Amino acid sequence: MAAPHDVPDAAQLVAAVRQFLEADVLPAVEGRVRFHTRVAINVLGMVEREIELGPAQAAEHAERLAGLGVGDDAELAARIREGRADDPELLAALTAAVRAKLDVANPGYT
Repeated sequence: MAAPHDVPDAAQLVAAVRQFLEADVLPAVEGRVRFHTRVAINVLGMVEREIELGPAQAAEHAERLAGLGVGDDAELAARIREGRADDPELLAALTAAVRAKLDVANPGYT
């Protein structure tokens, strides 16, 4: 399938901006601007990981939900609140979902 956009793609653009901030901006700034530059670098890293991991994670999450007999997170949450989610696979599914989120937000935590 042909991509609708030319290179660089979104992931490459985000990586280039993150690298610029890390290599050129961060060493040249101090104080509040340095802090906000670090925040921006972290956010761009998250975006890169979400672009890379997101499609597979979404498919895996949909599979887990289907295995629990629910269509989406809202339905799962409602079942948990109502006390109707006592499936032994629930904890494993929730753990996998949290790990996937951490893989994007901060892989060092997993």
